Amino acid sequence: MPDRNQEAKGSPDEQVRALYEDMESRTAKAFEEAVSKPSFGALLAHTAENVAALTRMGNDFADLVLRNLRIAGRADITRLARQLHRTEDKLERVLQEIEQLHRTEDKLERVLQEIEQLHDELAQTKSGRSTTAGNGASATSRRRSSSAKR
Repeated sequence: MPDRNQEAKGSPDEQVRALYEDMESRTAKAFEEAVSKPSFGALLAHTAENVAALTRMGNDFADLVLRNLRIAGRADITRLARQLHRTEDKLERVLQEIEQLHRTEDKLERVLQEIEQLHDELAQTKSGRSTTAGNGASATSRRRSSSAKR
């Protein structure tokens, strides 16, 4: 009892400090006892499992809300990114084919020009023969002039 009387006789700050230290030491002993038991490990494991499950449920719930609100979620954005990449690849292939067709078209135009030049040269050669052949109107020149009218 003399200890309590001495504590009671101290200043109020000292009394509060002594009570605080006493409570702190009792709490530390209680926590040390709780942690030292095997059941604490099982409780900690169950708590960690529950936290992981709640996190997963929260993420699933958020995805469900976004899906119901018709807002794109992570899975939707990933799927759209893949689809966009495939579309870009297809477009690139189409552009390459178009370029190849343009090159082929240019070659064909050159060949057609050469054919037209050869045709003109042939026509000039034939017209040169027909004028020297007689009265200026041969059968070949009549055929050429009738086909030109068409």
